[in-house]
Amino acid sequence: MHRSHLPRAQPHIHAVRDPSRRSAGEHARAAVQRLRLRTLVALGVLAVASAALGRAFGLRDARFLISEVALLASMFVISRYVLPLVERRDRGARAEEHVGALLEQLSGDWYVLHDASLGHGNVDHVLIGPAGVFTLETKSHPGPVRVGRLHGATLRQAQAQRKAIEMLTGLSVEPLLVYSRAWVDRPLARRKGVRVVPARMLLAHLARRPETLSPQQIEQAHRLLIAALQEHDRHTRALERLRAIR
Repeated sequence: MHRSHLPRAQPHIHAVRDPSRRSAGEHARAAVQRLRLRTLVALGVLAVASAALGRAFGLRDARFLISEVALLASMFVISRYVLPLVERRDRGARAEEHVGALLEQLSGDWYVLHDASLGHGNVDHVLIGPAGVFTLETKSHPGPVRVGRLHGATLRQAQAQRKAIEMLTGLSVEPLLVYSRAWVDRPLARRKGVRVVPARMLLAHLARRPETLSPQQIEQAHRLLIAALQEHDRHTRALERLRAIR
């Protein structure tokens, strides 16, 4: 049985969800669904308002005509800007889900955590196992990808994730930039300390890595990371309750 899941804690009044039970792409998928819902609601409100104006004042009334123009303009903006944004985010969620499914094939010696949130954005995946600790930033770019031309912001993001996990675990962490479907000109090459890995080569790459951590180190790193994620969740929930009271 895969060890990416831990037993559920006993429930209490403000129970914090077990971070190890998050699914791959959970945050990205939720963002896509929220954006789609808001888009549909906005269009629905405009359509209902336009119909109401037409019914109340007649189809030739200026107010009705203005509402129709607003509805058409909104449809244009949505088709030109919102729908492409939804598609990009949906593609990103699918990429995280794809890579997450691959990681679930790792042996029981590995811990796999998805959507690890530490207050400065999400780490798509964190791996802790015999070969070490890894952060995975998943990209859905269709390619081609040239390692020597990777955007500096992408590399800085991966390095920031590495530093955050190193501070929590006290262990060296290797950041991986994983492309779910792109052709990469130099697969497994490193750029400024970040290794670039096509998803199709990910499991084979991990399998070839030498063992560097003992079972005790693996368990300790996992406990520290879970504790930090739970503490962050508690802090986030407390802030949300304060905002709700205000």
